[in-house]
Amino acid sequence: MRVLFAGTPTVAVPSLNALIEAGFDVVAVLTRPDAPIGRKRVLTPSPVAARAAELGIEVIRAARVDAEATASIAAVNPDVAAIVAYGGLVPPAALAIPRHGWVNLHFSLLPAWRGAAPVQRSVMAGDDVTGAVTFRLEEGLDTGPVYGTLTETVGPDDTAGELLERLSHSGAVLLAQTLSAIEAGKASPQPQSGDVSLAPKLTLEDGRLNWGHPALALGRQARGVTPEPGAWTMLHGQRVKLEPLRLRPDVSGLAPGSMAVEGKSVLVGTGSHAVELTRIQPAGKKMMSAADWARGLGSLESVVFE
Repeated sequence: MRVLFAGTPTVAVPSLNALIEAGFDVVAVLTRPDAPIGRKRVLTPSPVAARAAELGIEVIRAARVDAEATASIAAVNPDVAAIVAYGGLVPPAALAIPRHGWVNLHFSLLPAWRGAAPVQRSVMAGDDVTGAVTFRLEEGLDTGPVYGTLTETVGPDDTAGELLERLSHSGAVLLAQTLSAIEAGKASPQPQSGDVSLAPKLTLEDGRLNWGHPALALGRQARGVTPEPGAWTMLHGQRVKLEPLRLRPDVSGLAPGSMAVEGKSVLVGTGSHAVELTRIQPAGKKMMSAADWARGLGSLESVVFE
């Protein structure tokens, strides 16, 4: 089959690789335009665009699938389109181009966590199991019938980034298997069933920790927003970033946001028991160990996270 591949970030690259390794004829890649990266704001191709260039595949760059992008898609005459985290909606005119439609690899067990941040929201909600599905893309938000499913256990220390990395590889295999089934005429997508939940894109505010909340919820929140947008709190009127917290159910009695040092551990009070800081990035400085940060302060008596 002639395959159009649509994707943008690093997590979509394993799927592109898997389709090439499976022998599919990837005739073009649809990805978002080059974006300014780093302090010098250097225009940089998306990870998918960079990989496509290495493979010698035509790249269609489009911030959204408008009339021009739709015409470019039609010009390569795909039999099927595979889409993984492209970052934009596909309108009906483009959906109708491939005779086998568009197959979306989505990193949740639909209909749970429909939307842009399924892995992050799953970790923040405390799910024990998540996964990935391939489904036929349609106009609704992640509502199409499902071709295939895989499950993945969420570890107690998993960050969203770590979990998404694993799913990007196992999901790539699932996507290749789904396209093979479609090519062989053996694919039979089934309607979604179960409870619907939504996973809107994370904002910076999703990373702000409220120390009055229970420690378990704060731990899940910090892991869910790592690496982006990152967990943070306010200290003396400035924003400081935090890496994931360790739960310390053996320590209680600290007021929410107040701190104490126990050996090499820096502890913070919450709405339940304490948590332990791992690494912290004060405003204008590099990320450092919490122990080094606390040592530099000398005393934590007047240090309270807001």
